[in-house]
Order: sequence, then structure tokens, then C-alpha cells
Amino acid sequence: MKKIVKKYAPIIVGKRLQFLFFFNKKKALHKAYILFSTPLKGKVLPDQEYFLEEAEDEVILIKDNHIQTYRWANMGETVLMVHGWDSNTHRWKTLIQKLHQLNYNIIAFDAPAQGNSTGKTLTVPLYAECLQKMVELYRPNHIIGHSVGGMTTIFHQHTYPNIEIEKLVVLAPPTELATIMEGYQETLKLPDRFMKALSQYFKDKFGFYFEEFSMAEFAKSIHQPGLLIHDKYDTIAPYEGAEVISSHWKDIKFITTENFGHSLFFDEVDDMIIDFLKD
Repeated sequence: MKKIVKKYAPIIVGKRLQFLFFFNKKKALHKAYILFSTPLKGKVLPDQEYFLEEAEDEVILIKDNHIQTYRWANMGETVLMVHGWDSNTHRWKTLIQKLHQLNYNIIAFDAPAQGNSTGKTLTVPLYAECLQKMVELYRPNHIIGHSVGGMTTIFHQHTYPNIEIEKLVVLAPPTELATIMEGYQETLKLPDRFMKALSQYFKDKFGFYFEEFSMAEFAKSIHQPGLLIHDKYDTIAPYEGAEVISSHWKDIKFITTENFGHSLFFDEVDDMIIDFLKD
């Protein structure tokens, strides 16, 4: 029964959106946007609390969101970490411990609607605003982003170029919003006319149509050295997108893994990151 409900629930939601679209287009598009931008997971779990409580913490108000920040203080260069969707700062635990032992000063924060931060929705433009505030406050030497955090790292440097940031590390980033929205359309079985109107909604709200929000295009404006790591068989963020990003980023080291998955939780990946930062 649960499998049946899980299979048909998105279709029912899609039908309701289409019905509402017929009577109240604006409301239907807003609901579709909220549905798309609402994380389902990512709150801090009981077994994650102990590690996060070891950090110095501060809460920063950004656009009505109380953003939880963490600092593992040290005397070396500052690394700022940006986690992905349905996640929180705890995902960096092992890498934080390794970098801290090497004298790096670590800054991390929970995205809006994730971890211990408040909020109900998360978008890359909002995440990039939060990241910019962290950059202004903590002046990092390096930024590391995973998945949607990787998208945010690229979009942030495109939108808020900062020559003080020395190196960027991007792990398994989705590349094209248009591709993501194709999956959204397929899941909810929404017609093309609905998606065209939703793309216009995004244009009005963020300044981009779906096809214009491209990490590959944004990467063209990045001048810092970058490390891009992506698994060839990533089932969340297509590997082909990373190949395009690497071809557009002027100073990029592109490493392909196999069977490391989307999360890239492997010591080998940590070693690649550390070697890149130390080089």
C-alpha cells in the first residue's frame, strides 16, 4: 500500500496544481514554486548534535531567516563549507576533523530550512545571499560546496566575484536548472504550458528562465583555481553536466570517480581536497 501511495501521490499533486492553474494561475504557480523549493529532510538528528555542539556557534539574521553558523577555530587559512539539499553541516564531519588537524580554521553554516537554521524554503539565489554574508563576515581563503552547495558556490562567485577567495572546491553539482525542472515536470506529470508559465514565474522572481540558470555558463566567469569532483555513475546529478562545467571553467582540475555515489563520502575524496588546498 505504501508503495502505491508513494507512486501516485506526486501525480495527484500535479493534477491538483493543474486544476488550480485553470482557476487561479498565480496561486498555482506559487504553490508549484513552494513545492519545488521546500526541503523534506536535513534537520539535525540526535546523533549529529554532539559534533555540532563542539563548535563555536553564532546565529545570523539573513532575510528573515535565522542562519546557524559553526566555527572550529584554528590559526591557519579559513575554509568555508556549503552543504547540499536535505542536509546540514554535519555532513562535513570527517573532512572538518581532518582539516582542523591540519590547522585550518573551519566555518560552516546550515542553509535556510535545513539543520538548525529557520525558514521554509531554499533556493540557490537565497543560498548565495547567505554565502555572501558569510564571506563578508569571515573572509575565507577557500570555499567547498557539495551538490546544491556546489551550485551555490559557482553561482555565488558568478554573482559576487571576490578575488580574495583563493580556491573553490565543488563536489557533484547539478548543472542545469532546466534539466532539474524536466524531472520535476515528469514526476508531477505537468503539461508544457504549466512549465512555461512556471519558467516565467522564476524569471520574474529571480531574473532567470530555467534554461538561463546554468552552472556551465556561470563557470565561464570564474577565475579562481577550482577542483571539481564528480562520480561517473552519479544518479542525482548527471556526470555529463560536470564535464561541461569543466570545459567552461578556465582554471579547473576535474577528477572523475567511479562508484563513489553522489555523496562522495570517501577518504580518497578528502585526500584530493586536502592536496588541492595545500598545493
